[in-house]
Amino acid sequence: MHRAVPGTREAELTKLLENTFRHVNIALVNELAVHCHGLGVDVWSVIDAAASKPFGFMRFTPGPGVGGHCLPIDPTYLSWQSRRALGQTFRFVDLANDVNEHMPDYVVVRAVEHLNRRHKAVNGSRILLAGLAYKLNSGDARHSPAMSVAKRLNALGAELCAVDPLIDPAQVPVDVQMVPCAPEQIARADLVIVLTDHDAFDWELLERHAERVLDTRNRVRAAGVERL
Repeated sequence: MHRAVPGTREAELTKLLENTFRHVNIALVNELAVHCHGLGVDVWSVIDAAASKPFGFMRFTPGPGVGGHCLPIDPTYLSWQSRRALGQTFRFVDLANDVNEHMPDYVVVRAVEHLNRRHKAVNGSRILLAGLAYKLNSGDARHSPAMSVAKRLNALGAELCAVDPLIDPAQVPVDVQMVPCAPEQIARADLVIVLTDHDAFDWELLERHAERVLDTRNRVRAAGVERL
């Protein structure tokens, strides 16, 4: 049910509030995921248990960062406007920006750790990125954290390939080779990183043929998968 507001300023701030609310709560679970990994706690089980509460909790899940046009931009505009008009910082927004903007770095750190445990360097390793869009079931790659992960891994010398049935090939970085989601491509990868959990992916195929997976979306159901 839509509710009328007094004017255009309130209407615009309503949109900013909704996006900021999601941005802040995603940052909360992203930071929780980082700390849970260090503490040896399964963050996904924690979120599932908290979501079973009949009131007072809204489920948000961690991931490799935020993307699209709204979350990386709208809260920052709200913070900028507060600083410009009032001389005050919007501390929740600034903190959420810091957490979410650094999640691609954290994913790369986890990938490096994963390969190091197998005595492999990122430099020269073949890494398959599952998903390049910023959210599931969308081909939108604007400000996609998956692209940020790809950029960082490329700088470290990784051989990058990717599968994404929805993304426009024109949006794919030149250093990333698009490949079919086929058994031989999955098996060739030194590491598969799940970055976007499209329903169109053949998840069973990935589970059968991928032995080394870093799953940032909690989508792969197979033994030995390392989750965010």
